Amino acid sequence: MGCLHQRLGRTRALPFVRRFKPREIEAATSGFSTALETGGPRGTAYRARFADGLVATVRRAGGGDPGQEDHFYRELQLLGRLNHRHVVRLRGFSEGHTRFLVFDQMENRSLKECLHDPLRTPLNWRTRLQVAIDVAAALEYLYYFCDPPVFHVTVNSSNVMMDADFVAKLSDVSVVGHDTSEESHAEERIQQRRAELVFQYGVLLLELVTGQSPGGGNGELVRWVQEPGFAGSMQRMVDADLGGTYDAGELRDLVIVARLCTRPGSGTAVVLIPQVLRYLQGKLDDKKI
Repeated sequence: MGCLHQRLGRTRALPFVRRFKPREIEAATSGFSTALETGGPRGTAYRARFADGLVATVRRAGGGDPGQEDHFYRELQLLGRLNHRHVVRLRGFSEGHTRFLVFDQMENRSLKECLHDPLRTPLNWRTRLQVAIDVAAALEYLYYFCDPPVFHVTVNSSNVMMDADFVAKLSDVSVVGHDTSEESHAEERIQQRRAELVFQYGVLLLELVTGQSPGGGNGELVRWVQEPGFAGSMQRMVDADLGGTYDAGELRDLVIVARLCTRPGSGTAVVLIPQVLRYLQGKLDDKKI
């Protein structure tokens, strides 16, 4: 059965998602005293420790406006059905004047922090390659195995979270309103959105390789990798934090994939995420033989 194969009523359809009382949320967050993230498009997130030992991230999901109620429950139905090792898991929610969503705690925070915080130990090459594979696996699941495909997600280093073992998990997955007047263009929108996600994924690969912020959709990194002579400057573009410790063949493979993903086109991706995933998995498996 797909992620949203049928729309079921309210939270009765979510047997594995726990309903927390507002006072449990307040107690677990010590009165919302430990903010993990403030501002930004996703709002404020708090570290929480519940009475049963569960350590989680609590995120505000808007107020109790009745006009937002339908959207809130549709989002719960979506998130509650996602089940993949590389997608951050929804553990529960609370209702009331202020609604909250409760997610698994990601001990190593975001990939962006791992790459750009000067106080953090730099990610080694093997971890970076595995992150590329993990994110591709999450995208394949969301866009090829969920019915209908989950289109409301952005691929960037802020939305890739790292658990205690530096396993990458995609976060900030949400729902998109359904407009029946546009059904005739559904397939076109699906192809366009997949192309956008492939491009974003390619930009993420460049950030993993170089350790540089991408600087927008047509930023410096994308312009570099699309230059005819990009291969001659790959070694100079590698993140200095790696200390020269990386596999030159894997570097070449990853940059070539990024080049294909970010190649300008007419709204159709040059490569597809499942192809990228199998290719990178194959390269990693070859090294293990």
